[in-house]
Amino acid sequence: MRTDESQRGRSATLSDVAKAAGVSLATASKALNGRDQVRAETRDRVIRAAERLSFSPNALARSLLAGRTGTVGLITSDLEGRFSIPILMGAEDAFGAGKVSVFLCDARGDAIREQHHIQALLSRRVDGLIVVGSSTDPRGSLGRNLPVPVVYAYAPSEDPDDLSIISDNVDAGRQAVEHLVTTGRTRIAHISGDPSYAAARDRAQGVTESLDQLGLPLMGDRVLFGSWNEAWGRGATRLLLDGDDRIDAIVAGSDQIARGALDALHDRQIRIPEDIAVIGFDNWTVLATNSRPQLTSIDLRLEELGRLAARRLFEAMDGVERHGIETLRCRVVTRDSTTPSQ
Repeated sequence: MRTDESQRGRSATLSDVAKAAGVSLATASKALNGRDQVRAETRDRVIRAAERLSFSPNALARSLLAGRTGTVGLITSDLEGRFSIPILMGAEDAFGAGKVSVFLCDARGDAIREQHHIQALLSRRVDGLIVVGSSTDPRGSLGRNLPVPVVYAYAPSEDPDDLSIISDNVDAGRQAVEHLVTTGRTRIAHISGDPSYAAARDRAQGVTESLDQLGLPLMGDRVLFGSWNEAWGRGATRLLLDGDDRIDAIVAGSDQIARGALDALHDRQIRIPEDIAVIGFDNWTVLATNSRPQLTSIDLRLEELGRLAARRLFEAMDGVERHGIETLRCRVVTRDSTTPSQ
């Protein structure tokens, strides 16, 4: 009863619950969040202690900050990029919900500048770091000797012991093919960007694997790799049409490539999507909604990726360790370039 009496005049914290149940702070958090790593009898003991102390989810949020500075660092290498900004917005939104202050630093792709920012953030005693890459290519790890947890977003760490959150570009390629097939397309070609980028290779892998599983040919006999721009999309589409006029769908590796493909089809008076359907990647709204017709595209769900990275950092700060690569499933945003409005 002495523990209960000590709570009068203040809200119980997660530390109070852990002490009352005779478990560690991390175990108490896992038990209250229903995680599988906790034995049933331990979970029951923690829940009874939480009920006795009138511990609430709001108290859990407050207790996460107990003994901490309530600050985190967000490091990016591409603050002006259209991929990193949504991730940062999603992460900041998740942190804001827990009243956590965010320090944002732009390394501009410079490893020395990045190290400077890391040291500056650590000197401010941040509770954790999220590192956002400028592309989907793996990046070097910050190392295992940092005093705070680190989560990598968009670009995975090269160290499998780190935790990385990325969009599932292989599955996204599969989704693009599956969407086209549901609209009746069976003669599908794939135009992508620079093959030195992991995104181009991963999306192509998903496209070709899906076609193989469905017993469908890849039109043109190969993936056409090139550049991430409209000019390449126009040129590659002309090349495809000159080689085989049976094509009824194009998977473009980005929305910019898809815009070029649409231009080439318009130039030859080919109806979209009645004759040839086109789907892109990235769901870059300013491009997709201003295309003729509006462009169906794969949305990478970057804001949700940022929110997930923030949640994983919260868990790491609470002692829940995760390692390896965690993928976030993308989604198809359907517009008139594959399914015309009725």
